[in-house]
Amino acid sequence: MILSHDPYNLIITGVGGQGNVLASRIMGDMLSRLDLYVTIGETFGATQRGGSVMSHVRVSSRSTWSPQIPKGKAHMIVALEPIEAVRSLKDYGNPEVRVLCNTRPIHAIGVICGEQAYPGLENIKTWVRELSHTAWFIDATEEALRLGNPILGNIICVGAIAGAGVLPMKRDLLEMVLSDKMPPSKVAANLTAYDRGIEMIQGQAAES
Repeated sequence: MILSHDPYNLIITGVGGQGNVLASRIMGDMLSRLDLYVTIGETFGATQRGGSVMSHVRVSSRSTWSPQIPKGKAHMIVALEPIEAVRSLKDYGNPEVRVLCNTRPIHAIGVICGEQAYPGLENIKTWVRELSHTAWFIDATEEALRLGNPILGNIICVGAIAGAGVLPMKRDLLEMVLSDKMPPSKVAANLTAYDRGIEMIQGQAAES
């Protein structure tokens, strides 16, 4: 299996409750079934209060690697929450990094109370474009709501990663993984979310 970089370093970041840990585990299971070495490391903020949650996914055809991606060495950052894209780029970005960003913000308590300001989405998009080589912006949360469950936004983003073509993630692998982890009643909805993520990423031009 030939990867564009070995190891390929991918970060999935969001806030507590968005399901990015599950997304990283599902991806890891999919890629492991291709006999790739997958190492996952996670950092948790104040998840009960919507704190940052970050998963480091390192994929290799040669060996296992340390679970922490070195600073400045991410190949792709997937942000389930917009401002988390900027936070991750600050530490792990580089001129060649690609970014996939969900556009629906989740406001911290300080923002809701008026003690802090949340940047406008257009400002965030500008910063992400300036700090990355390629950027995609999708409203995964809104699409998940259309599918009947906002938590499906994480699987839509997994589909978008597949649609970007950065890793060998095939639908049949996902179906096998989901069948092992979920009751049959939930598999179909998650496959639909995955398919929608592919459509969303392929339906727009990446911005660089």
